[in-house]
Amino acid sequence: MAGTADNRIAPSRTGDPLISTIIPCHNGERYLAEAIESVLGQTYRAIEAIVIDDGSTDGSGEVAQSFHGAIRYRYQPHSGSAAARNLGVELAQGAFFAFLDADDLWPEDKLRRQMAAFEADSSLGIVAGHAEQFVSPELPDGIKARVRVDSRRMPAQLPGALLVRRDEFQRVGDYSRRFVTAGEIDWFMRATELGVKTLMLPDIVLRRRIHDTNHGILRRDARQDYVRVLKAALDRRRRESRGFKPDGVQPN
Repeated sequence: MAGTADNRIAPSRTGDPLISTIIPCHNGERYLAEAIESVLGQTYRAIEAIVIDDGSTDGSGEVAQSFHGAIRYRYQPHSGSAAARNLGVELAQGAFFAFLDADDLWPEDKLRRQMAAFEADSSLGIVAGHAEQFVSPELPDGIKARVRVDSRRMPAQLPGALLVRRDEFQRVGDYSRRFVTAGEIDWFMRATELGVKTLMLPDIVLRRRIHDTNHGILRRDARQDYVRVLKAALDRRRRESRGFKPDGVQPN
């Protein structure tokens, strides 16, 4: 593939800690540019943006590389969003990790608000926030009428709503590739089990796009993944009750 280049940008010299923002993308050509722009438009400027193209067969790679030196781009054979996030973490240089799906958006002050929380409390490992959902405006009226969206702001533990201290992410471990749909829930549960200190901000930090190809909508077997995540958590608790401490969990 032509899209295997790794376009690096120099870390910010503002003196602020560097945040590595990782955008996994599989056939996200339609919305990827808006997602990248919402990262590059952050009022917090010490950012590196990394797009992991997870085997896209559309124009996602061309969209990403049209940003030239503003992002780092890496292609991988299609392996799922967990593998894409993990590859982004492997490439990341920042002291903090943030994740954004290729069809979602960040408010422009998302990272600044979360970094302010870290500055106020150095014991924090994760800062989360609230999300709001919106129906993608380009959808035909017929599809919009069938899509049910709760437009109220809600507490979010989705990857796109988090900012995570690097060493705490590494303590929890990578996203598990065992779960196609619920891997982000599994990761947050493991972080909770390890006692990673988390703050939930009242601010909206994620705008979650609802459209006709949302992964959770297309996946009819998503519920099975959630059951498997809960079972894995129960198994870990049983092991802990027998004297095995969760001192870093192997996700695969």
